[in-house]
Amino acid sequence: MLAKPHKLKIIGRREYVNFPLLNIEHVEAKIDTGAYTCAIDCNHIELKNEGGKKTLSFRLFNNETYNVEEFTRKKIKNSFGEMEERYIIKTLISIGRKRIKTTISLSDRGNMRYPVLIGRRLLKGKFIIDVNLIYTNGLHLNTLLK
Repeated sequence: MLAKPHKLKIIGRREYVNFPLLNIEHVEAKIDTGAYTCAIDCNHIELKNEGGKKTLSFRLFNNETYNVEEFTRKKIKNSFGEMEERYIIKTLISIGRKRIKTTISLSDRGNMRYPVLIGRRLLKGKFIIDVNLIYTNGLHLNTLLK
């Protein structure tokens, strides 16, 4: 009997990712299993009231300004172990051929090396991380098992 193909993909410690709903392509992301959630570099966050609806306006690392109506706030532990309140938005991310609906926190990562951090919540059940690799674009696990 043949083994059932794995749905898991191999990714490295750094990958290029896309955010189709934000029109962002080929941005370098750090894969961080120590982080629970995902984060994206953001500044100039402003809560607005447009036409009776609350909207969140923010500028991402690409200097584009975005406005969203769906957002939440959540306390998240930062890289220094301190709790901070961040805005969270829903979006779509693609790593290789895999497209994933996810939530991502808006954080000032200007002093960090990579504008995007991918945490284990998004990775779980979808990817295996090989820290020896970078930019795999989501290799099929079966190609490595042969």
